Amino acid sequence: MTLDYPRGIRFKCMKCGLCCGDTPVKTRHILMLKSEAEQISCATTKSICEFAVEIEDKEPYVYEMTKTKEGKCVFLKDNQCTIYALRPLVCRFYPFELKTPSPRKHKFTSTCECLGVGKGHMLREMYYRKLFRLAEGRVKG
Repeated sequence: MTLDYPRGIRFKCMKCGLCCGDTPVKTRHILMLKSEAEQISCATTKSICEFAVEIEDKEPYVYEMTKTKEGKCVFLKDNQCTIYALRPLVCRFYPFELKTPSPRKHKFTSTCECLGVGKGHMLREMYYRKLFRLAEGRVKG
């Protein structure tokens, strides 16, 4: 298996909330695994249909988080994630995205829209491997 990732990138979350909602140039799709939606439902005592809609053709994801009328995640309050410990994989990955161009090849890409890219400490291979293992565990889960 090969894991490709951006080299020479610094990152520190600036807690700006940009990743938690739509921007003038990008519509966010906060996708969730079935297990993630179930955990959030259990922890918040909300039914899944109160915070997500079912989606198709986005395997392994089966739900998409709903947003407020302002286009923000329903769990974002004062730029703070109210389900931070349970946040979905796509939230944990940001500002990176994991793509699988072939069964044994995985690639992390990054976005330049995040204000935290270029700040903080240099990310090493171990950072990406940890994210990959987390994804593997949740998908197989």
